[in-house]
Amino acid sequence: MQNTRECRFPGNFVWGAATAAYQVEGAAHEDGRGESIWDRFSNTPGKVRNGESGEIACDHYHRYREDVALMRELGLDAYRFSIAWPRILPMGRGAVNEKGLDFYDRLVDELLDSGIEPFVTLYHWDLPQALEDEGGWTNRATADAFAAYTHVVVRRLGDRVRHWITLNEPWVVAWPGYALGVLAPGRDGGEAAALQAIHVQLLAHGKGMEVIRGAAPEAQAGITLNLTPIYPASEAEDDVRSARYTDGRENRWFLDAVFTGHYPDDMLELWREHVPSIEGRDMDTISMPIDFLGINNYSRGVVRADPTGRNKLGLDVRPENAKFTDTGWEVYPDGIFDLLERVRREYGPRRIYITENGAAFPDVRSHDGQVHDPERVQYLEWYTDSIGRALEGGVPLAGYFVWSLLDNFEWAHGYWKRFGITYLEYSTLERVPKASFQWYRSFITRRKAAAKETQRVG
Repeated sequence: MQNTRECRFPGNFVWGAATAAYQVEGAAHEDGRGESIWDRFSNTPGKVRNGESGEIACDHYHRYREDVALMRELGLDAYRFSIAWPRILPMGRGAVNEKGLDFYDRLVDELLDSGIEPFVTLYHWDLPQALEDEGGWTNRATADAFAAYTHVVVRRLGDRVRHWITLNEPWVVAWPGYALGVLAPGRDGGEAAALQAIHVQLLAHGKGMEVIRGAAPEAQAGITLNLTPIYPASEAEDDVRSARYTDGRENRWFLDAVFTGHYPDDMLELWREHVPSIEGRDMDTISMPIDFLGINNYSRGVVRADPTGRNKLGLDVRPENAKFTDTGWEVYPDGIFDLLERVRREYGPRRIYITENGAAFPDVRSHDGQVHDPERVQYLEWYTDSIGRALEGGVPLAGYFVWSLLDNFEWAHGYWKRFGITYLEYSTLERVPKASFQWYRSFITRRKAAAKETQRVG
């Protein structure tokens, strides 16, 4: 594997960190914020470990200046965060909560005053509960509500925010949220509900893009997809076929829709009894050109055929002698290289940002009060090396955002899994930069110095 020091990142390459509103903000009942599906889900017994919720989280709502100071210390170029839809429109549509917009005004200004570019995600899973009560992402009207919400936010912040992401990981919203019921909103509607939720989300993405184009024509806008490279467990025909179907569910269903305006034919046939109703110019709306594709990637999938033949998508395989994170995800940095090459080759996006990449490990504070996390440092070294190789190979990479700036509320895991490069002492909300924080700061400094040297010599 090529050493990271040999990779040439251009001077305008964006180094950032990411969070999401429900995971860090807290202040769930303050300043007019409405109820979200994650508030309802977290307060449903048995849904979240230890009955935990994002009611306080990292208290970023009150401590954002402290967190921006951490970003300055890191030397970040950009910060990716999400807007809490119910903080802006408590009922999902209608009356605007000005205090919610005021908070994001303050956050954006604080970032810009610190020389940090805001990358704003409009939807990171916290749908207003009022809209879920009307059918949520299985109701086409939610796409129109999203467009109206987008207009409110972009009208307020569009004079300063130059990068917008419509949706984060519609796959996760649809499959764990609407098909399996293990994440909010907790529905177990199976394939039909998942596919309908995906279609409405992608329709919302397209409608949101139209709004951004009109309200902030100079801005860059796109969507973030969680993409997972899928490998067959062997070269056997059945394994290869199952891996292809799994890739269709995980990746092609979204990429084909966004970039080609069609869902993949083999998946349409596989799911023919569950395909959502596609109306009029839906696919034209979904596939309107984007300025960039955001990719979230943490691991890979390995698939073998189901010997019973019942599950055409096959069965997951846990590779032997592999390294795994605290969430059980395999550490496989070559996967992100293969994924980026494949996306470049097959879909040709104008620009790609790695909008999330990172790892959870069971971090603890040592006797010196510090947090030593060598596994995460190694993970980040390996993955940034792989994206560097992809960049050198012609992939139009423009930036990288580590997940996450802070330990935070990790959805159904509660506060059990720690992804942050900053440790949160949850009893006091003290922020403690980990060894990985120090590594990332040094890494960014070295990359910027190397880019300047290359420009000087060139």
